[in-house]
Amino acid sequence: MELLTFKIILVVALFLLSLTIAAYSTWAERKVAAVMQDRIGPNRSGPFGLLQPLADGGKFFFKEDFTPANAEKFLFIVGPSLVMFISLITGAVIPWGKSLNIGGVSYDLQVANIDVGVLFIIGMASIGVYGIMIGGWASNNKYSLIGAIRASSQMISYELAMGLALLSIIMMSGSLDLKVISEAQTHGKIWGFIPAISGINWNILYQPLAFLIFFIAALAETNRSPFDLPECESELVTGYSTEYSSMKLGMYMFGEYVNVFISNAFMVVLFFGGYNYPGIDWVTQNWGENAAGILSILAFLLKTIIGILIFMWIRWTLPRFRYDQLMHLGWKTLIPLALINLVVTGVVILASGN
Repeated sequence: MELLTFKIILVVALFLLSLTIAAYSTWAERKVAAVMQDRIGPNRSGPFGLLQPLADGGKFFFKEDFTPANAEKFLFIVGPSLVMFISLITGAVIPWGKSLNIGGVSYDLQVANIDVGVLFIIGMASIGVYGIMIGGWASNNKYSLIGAIRASSQMISYELAMGLALLSIIMMSGSLDLKVISEAQTHGKIWGFIPAISGINWNILYQPLAFLIFFIAALAETNRSPFDLPECESELVTGYSTEYSSMKLGMYMFGEYVNVFISNAFMVVLFFGGYNYPGIDWVTQNWGENAAGILSILAFLLKTIIGILIFMWIRWTLPRFRYDQLMHLGWKTLIPLALINLVVTGVVILASGN
């Protein structure tokens, strides 16, 4: 198999995987809410309601596509399209598993192995806010505009804390390449002296504070509760998406769930060993490269899905912050903590001579 053919297959598979997980995240969200509220949840469309995402998708496609008379029509279309495009393209640099051997040639399970993968994802996430801002402004609706402004200021504020938390991981691994960061968590001694089983030398063991900061910032970046002020129903109808209908609204919703998926995948690479799992070297030596590769994909997706379920659990547990509390947490708590963690990380690295 040629490399180009493999990459095309990988791109299509990643695209379908992202959309499938985004679709079934809507089902899982409602099921998690139902369990926590002692309800049943979706149970009409298919067994256990498993066809509900298809029914919802069909509804989005066939509903009337309404555009407000005073809206900026071109930008009104660009907004949700940009959000969806950015959310999908960020997955291209994530290593989804160990290599597979096909026809005697090893292929990496990564669409684009660039040496600045961390910067690529952060940069794309920064551009994503334009889709929300454009959609809110183009709607020519005061609630939409307020929601878009809230989303912009929230994302900018929490990106700073997220970036500072990332720097500690970059300092430890010495690279911006996500493949290198994943491989660095395969071997080593935990805290420098406890021998680790191959595959569990994860960064969260060394950087728990950086993980906590990154996790909170990821919730804010994806507009998830308790940081869902840009679209809070009690104040702004649905915020920046108030005037949207049909598949344009669906693209905003799908874009949010794809962002949740990619955010958790990014978190898995940075803090939970990426595609590594306990005994990955033993599996490679005894069962072969392909068995290790397939298990690495499953391990990566399992970690990511657990993260998505935690996002959902938080949504139905914590109340929404007031806006002043949100800004206070970002600027006066997370950023100072991230700076302190960065300094401590630098001191420890210098003291250890690494």
